[in-house]
Amino acid sequence: MLHLLKKFRSYWLGDVSFVVLLVMLAAVVFVLPIVMEISEHGVLLFNVLLLSVFLSGIFATNNYWVMMLSAVLFGVHLTLRLIRFGENPYSYYALENVIAIANTAVFLYINLRLLFRDQSVNIYRIIGAVNVYLLLALMGALTLEVIHAVTGVSIGGNVLLTGTDRDYGHFIYFSLASLTTVGFGDIYPISTAAKMLATFLSAIGILFPAIVIARLVGLASQRSS
Repeated sequence: MLHLLKKFRSYWLGDVSFVVLLVMLAAVVFVLPIVMEISEHGVLLFNVLLLSVFLSGIFATNNYWVMMLSAVLFGVHLTLRLIRFGENPYSYYALENVIAIANTAVFLYINLRLLFRDQSVNIYRIIGAVNVYLLLALMGALTLEVIHAVTGVSIGGNVLLTGTDRDYGHFIYFSLASLTTVGFGDIYPISTAAKMLATFLSAIGILFPAIVIARLVGLASQRSS
């Protein structure tokens, strides 16, 4: 068992794991919002896959304290999800998403460390940069969920929010539209918190190529020289 855990950890510390993570994130960001709209099992699939993404973060770092932090956040997140989906009257929806935001932030840090751990630049590192971008979009969507759960006001326009996991499709759409600075206009921020989040995501979306991609290009240049 210990041998299998070491192999599993070795895999997530390698560049190839970026491909699997991309598939998982692509499903969370692009596919599951559609599944959640047409199937009653979509919400369960979303929560299982999201927790699986965070679980991989425990094995994707050599730093003991980061590993422990990721494990604790995953444990708390899993416990809160089980409480909500269990047969009891308790639910901590806003707290769940606060923990999910913290877990995403730690996972972002882990992936950035993996991305720039040496001067190697290959197709896997480019995929890793895409993963970071999708994690930023995911964090934006989760933050919108917290804003709406706490204040009752977040985004408006061509959207009907229910205050449940099914709103995720609208939130990830708005988060991606803000991050890519597309701004279709069909959905727009209403509350001040949502407006500031949209502005922050837009700024990050503009700075991302200038910082992350430029850093990868710089590493490639240093290695070739």
